[in-house]
Amino acid sequence: MNGIVLIGFMGAGKTTIGQILSQKTGLEQIDFDDLIVQEIGMTIQEYFDQYGEEAFRKRETEILAKSLDLEHIISTGGGIVLKEENRRLLNQMPTVVYLKTDADELVKRLKADKETVRPLVVSKGPDEIKQVYLPRIPFYEESANIIVETTGKTPDEIVETILAEVGE
Repeated sequence: MNGIVLIGFMGAGKTTIGQILSQKTGLEQIDFDDLIVQEIGMTIQEYFDQYGEEAFRKRETEILAKSLDLEHIISTGGGIVLKEENRRLLNQMPTVVYLKTDADELVKRLKADKETVRPLVVSKGPDEIKQVYLPRIPFYEESANIIVETTGKTPDEIVETILAEVGE
């Protein structure tokens, strides 16, 4: 099996779905945020505060380019599709799955998650979060060759849908 790249907004379930896919396929999961933290030697929040979003996006692109040939489950960051170069790189990968989630559901998930600090959400209200998410939807759709609706589905249902789509 080739690798599977998971894309979607923060809170769409990329990490959770990636972990389950890894267990079911035997492929190693790579979390982009973890790789970036290892490379930069600080948290993403600290990096955002010190260097800004543009520097963070540059790191993301470097890691994505190195990942083209990996046969892993790759959970990307929610903003990976913002750069045209990243969308071009994603289009070169055989299986890119967009975990599409209703905006209201995303807001609910993000506000309920007290463990993960997300720099772009920390001080935003529901409407502001939607204003970040909604313009990204066409980029996610452009970058994916499989779109899986996640709203109202369990992680196991989402994984089964993905595996059916990729023929596993």
